[in-house]
Amino acid sequence: MSTATMRQDQAPVYQQSVEEALTAFDTDARNGLSQTEARARLEKYGKNELTAEKPVPAWRKFLSQFKDVLVILLLIATVISTVLWLYERESALPYEAMAIFAVVLLNAIMGYIQQSRAEEAVGALRQMSAAHANVIRDGERQSIPATELVPGDIILIEEGDTIPADARLIQETALQTGEAALTGESLPVSKDTLPIAQDVGLGDRDNMIFSGTAATYGRGRAVVVATGMQTQMGRIAGMLKQAPEEITPLQKELDHVGKLLGLIVVVIAVVMIATIILVEDVHGFSGIFDVLILGVALAVAAVPEGLPAVVTAVLALGVQRMAKRNAIVRHLAAVETLGSANVIASDKTG
Repeated sequence: MSTATMRQDQAPVYQQSVEEALTAFDTDARNGLSQTEARARLEKYGKNELTAEKPVPAWRKFLSQFKDVLVILLLIATVISTVLWLYERESALPYEAMAIFAVVLLNAIMGYIQQSRAEEAVGALRQMSAAHANVIRDGERQSIPATELVPGDIILIEEGDTIPADARLIQETALQTGEAALTGESLPVSKDTLPIAQDVGLGDRDNMIFSGTAATYGRGRAVVVATGMQTQMGRIAGMLKQAPEEITPLQKELDHVGKLLGLIVVVIAVVMIATIILVEDVHGFSGIFDVLILGVALAVAAVPEGLPAVVTAVLALGVQRMAKRNAIVRHLAAVETLGSANVIASDKTG
């Protein structure tokens, strides 16, 4: 049961007395839920965990490194260079095509490795959530996986514990919690069990404890009121998932450069072909084909093979420097975005 399942005419749980909160969630402060009732609620409301994003297959992450306009332009240059080699056969192998493709492949590998490392670090941070929770069930204290908590469970909190779910305090002894991750408040927040008469924000709900925060002092007993995606942390995670992915300034500039280079390459090829045909005495299909080959070769030579690799290398160095300062960057292009910001406006939560 989450707070959303309470009747519409009921006040928010932080405005209710301890007795009213226990009645609303059909539980007992001394004995807690029975195992049978806990299993039924777990079946109804699901596990106490945030819905993880569907993992992107490794092959798809690798292919995503080839979607930039500049990289596509280099791949086209690779194909054209290979075709020219097949036509001319001036060397044993298409060295120019191989060199261009090697640069593109190196660029993709660097981007893939950096993205994978960042995602592994983010995954490790997710493991910081409480692994187990101390609850009262059938009148006995038990330690259960935090994912099996359900609304109505009576949880026991002690100093140093990570709060496993959103809960309404029913008993406390000098309990203080650190809520910086949720509200941005850097100082520990003193808790109590008194109902709050008016509607207040998260930071002022002194009779509530929230998933993902930590008990810094004292101890307490609370009734779980929300689990999983219904917790305050879960709602934030849900909003982040709905946020559209935006193209960074660097990606916009590189796309612009790629399109501009593509246009220049085409113009070079057309101008050279037209000039040679007009100036020279070109006859027959073979002569025209040779002119076309020359124009295309000049166009391929105009493509800057090393630009994507240089950009990726510079961004990767920036990511490594930020990692040393405990900042995790999942996407390379985000480094440039952060560097181009003049003012960052945020509340205490960041």
